[in-house]
Amino acid sequence: MSDEAIDQAVAVWKRGGLVAFPTETVYGLGADASNADAIRKLYAAKGRPSDHPVIVHIAGIAQLVLWTREITPLASKLAARFWPGPLTLILKRASGVSDGVTGGQDTVGIRIPSHPVAHRLIEKFGGGVAAPSANRFGRVSATLAEHVRREFGDAIDFVIDGGECDVGIESTIVDATGQAPVLLRPGHITARDIEAAAGVRLIAPTVNSPRASGTLAAHYAPATPLLVMEADLLLEFAATVTRQSQKVAVLARSALQPVFAGVTWIAAPRDAQSYAHALYANLRTLDTAGCDVLLVEQLPQSPEWAAVNDRLGRAAAGSRPPSAP
Repeated sequence: MSDEAIDQAVAVWKRGGLVAFPTETVYGLGADASNADAIRKLYAAKGRPSDHPVIVHIAGIAQLVLWTREITPLASKLAARFWPGPLTLILKRASGVSDGVTGGQDTVGIRIPSHPVAHRLIEKFGGGVAAPSANRFGRVSATLAEHVRREFGDAIDFVIDGGECDVGIESTIVDATGQAPVLLRPGHITARDIEAAAGVRLIAPTVNSPRASGTLAAHYAPATPLLVMEADLLLEFAATVTRQSQKVAVLARSALQPVFAGVTWIAAPRDAQSYAHALYANLRTLDTAGCDVLLVEQLPQSPEWAAVNDRLGRAAAGSRPPSAP
């Protein structure tokens, strides 16, 4: 990434604009987290509800004191183990942190990304960058710069192309305000990883847990109606749909595509990390195939698949309900 591009992006942030940039998880749409006007512009561009918090990205642990009033022993353990990396910690916010960033809560989400371009950008900027995923609110996240350009066009000021994101799904989010971690959103860093680093067992979220990015029941959704189902039922359903002269898109775990016409078929990777890496790109490809329904083969329910199952469940809830075949 050229110094000129970095300087241009930083200049956009300093004047209150929006920059899409790569992280190791997904592309973020960033704004100066200390600029209330920039945050309002960010929410407007995404169509994001004002009470849905965003994550503040910082360049180093030393900046934590600017954003939180209490760094718990738990947070220190997790930060030492996983930062920089795909982990967001929820902590009590500092007095100067705005409601626009926190969704009006007394907590703030903080992350130090490990992507080299993101790190250079934020370090050069010198402050916190509020950066939800670079997509319209509730829709499929972007893992390529081209996804961002197609999504927003000229509605944002600058896009940094850092290639394909490594992880492919959003960060793990942990409430670290107490003595034991609370997993608010699963991700590449697993529940087992968190417990090993914390030295204590996870606690389940409650109705009093902080709201966090990407945890609404309906999220990450394509425009095409999406259903998750077992492989045998998927094939039966696809055959029924195509017999009615409708088209079906399929994200399967098998490369053995059925012979009947009207099917757009993608064989996803077999292991959980590779599946996650390709998930959003595959959903975007299938969503633009002009099909009437998008079918996803049900995944294993084992712990390593928890993050992907979380995203697919929310995607199915957020897509339009299909008409019965």
